Amino acid sequence: MSIRELRTLEANEKDGRAFASYYLVGVLEGLREAGDMARRTGQKPAFCVDGRRLEPAMARSLYQSELTRNSENYEADMPVQLVLAEALRNSFRCNP
Repeated sequence: MSIRELRTLEANEKDGRAFASYYLVGVLEGLREAGDMARRTGQKPAFCVDGRRLEPAMARSLYQSELTRNSENYEADMPVQLVLAEALRNSFRCNP
């Protein structure tokens, strides 16, 4: 789903904000599982939680913060997954 599609969903559907939140949580959980899988197979994960708090309820704030902080990097037709993945990389950096 693109940034534009997510915004449209939130604005035009009766329960759009809730649906968008569920979508963001799903993306967050998928990215976290991909990181865990990378670690299990001996690859370097894109981000490292390492005992820090990362809860599903944080998905929207991570997404919004990344869009606000780096708005010049994102266009409306870019995928939401890209934004959230970058938010996780910036917020949960891996130690070298």
